[in-house]
Amino acid sequence: MLEIRAARKVFYRGQPDEKVALDGLDLKLKTGEFGVVIGSNGAGKSSMLNAISGALSLDSGSIVLNGDDVTGLPVHKRAMRIARVFQDPMKGTAASMTVAENMLLADLRSKSRGLRRGLTAERLAIYRERLSMLGLGLEKRLDTRVELLSGGQRQSLSLIMAVGGEPELLLLDEHTAALDPRTADIVMQATIRTVEALKLTTLMVTHNMQHAVDFGDSVIMLDAGRVKLEISGEEKKRLTVPDLIGHFSVKTDRMFLAS
Repeated sequence: MLEIRAARKVFYRGQPDEKVALDGLDLKLKTGEFGVVIGSNGAGKSSMLNAISGALSLDSGSIVLNGDDVTGLPVHKRAMRIARVFQDPMKGTAASMTVAENMLLADLRSKSRGLRRGLTAERLAIYRERLSMLGLGLEKRLDTRVELLSGGQRQSLSLIMAVGGEPELLLLDEHTAALDPRTADIVMQATIRTVEALKLTTLMVTHNMQHAVDFGDSVIMLDAGRVKLEISGEEKKRLTVPDLIGHFSVKTDRMFLAS
């Protein structure tokens, strides 16, 4: 379970360009729940993810993960419990290394064992099993250099690398935004298969309204650093893109219609 309690963050305090990024944000995500976060630019989405991961310190409030207050923990300590996949498919992987070597790096990030010693037959079998969840055939390409993969394959590999340590929480930071629509849908389908197979508690930020409607257990709309709207259950199942866009302000509405 994830709980954000009265989280507040102000940038450039006392200066002319002072910006309230999080304004007493409260949010709760149950264990195993998939929450989809939407909102206009500047609504606080990135600040929220950074606060959860530890990349951004709060002025006040707290972040609680499965009953533990992790507000004071640095990024590297939270990373043992919280996985994050970023927007850029080039992030999180080493282009000149193989798929298997990248997965080993993710497994041994905090260990000193060498790559050759670590790539055992047993470990390779585990990697094949993990990659098979994606449904992209990457389990047959363990020896392929990552630079030869498509953007969608590379982003899907980043996902598998992120969840290999069985995190308590998965953060998806607009992880399909840099992909073309067809590839984005392929990556989303791979994401859903992985999340469901591992029963991961997941929080996904997206600007894709169709993805917000089609995926997840709930839709959470941020505005000015607060939760403006939350839709779940039967209401979420009946939700359409026009319904969702209708909840935005006129300015935001035009932005999404134009995108």
